[in-house]
Amino acid sequence: MRQILIVEDEQPIREMIAFALRRAGFDVAEASDCHSARVRIADRRPELVLVDWMLPDMSGLELTRLLKRESATRDLPVIMLTARAAECDKVAGLDGGADDYVTKPFSPRELLSRINAVLRRAGGPAVEEQVRIGGLVLDRASHRVLAGGTEVVLGRTEYRMLEFFMPTTARMSTRALSL
Repeated sequence: MRQILIVEDEQPIREMIAFALRRAGFDVAEASDCHSARVRIADRRPELVLVDWMLPDMSGLELTRLLKRESATRDLPVIMLTARAAECDKVAGLDGGADDYVTKPFSPRELLSRINAVLRRAGGPAVEEQVRIGGLVLDRASHRVLAGGTEVVLGRTEYRMLEFFMPTTARMSTRALSL
């Protein structure tokens, strides 16, 4: 499972992002400041970092510049996720090494699409938004399941179980067909 590190000092925002990413199939690590983020990255390098600009110990822009200067993290994708929406801030963030720049407020769907786009550009497979097996479709973006085009109403636990098992089953089916 691909890990994303969220570096955000506001806990409610961090938890909301983490919830959306977990539902989309990502493993999520969290940090409330740049020091904690650096420790997490050293312990287990994530696939991507979401970083807020305004953090308590140093700015997210400084953290991004630092990551892009170090050879071990130079190619680590970074998305700035911030309330700073002025054009000069966006330019500074992107010129400072961010691979994308998302302003708050944002929709979780847009954020997931941007994450997948950055991961595609970074050369790794993104989490599929839709998983299909025969006539069964699991749509992660809308959190819906369709069977033969008809929506199937599932409880939260049932949806999560299906979301967990369907990608593995789809890969196994593809392998079986190629044998």
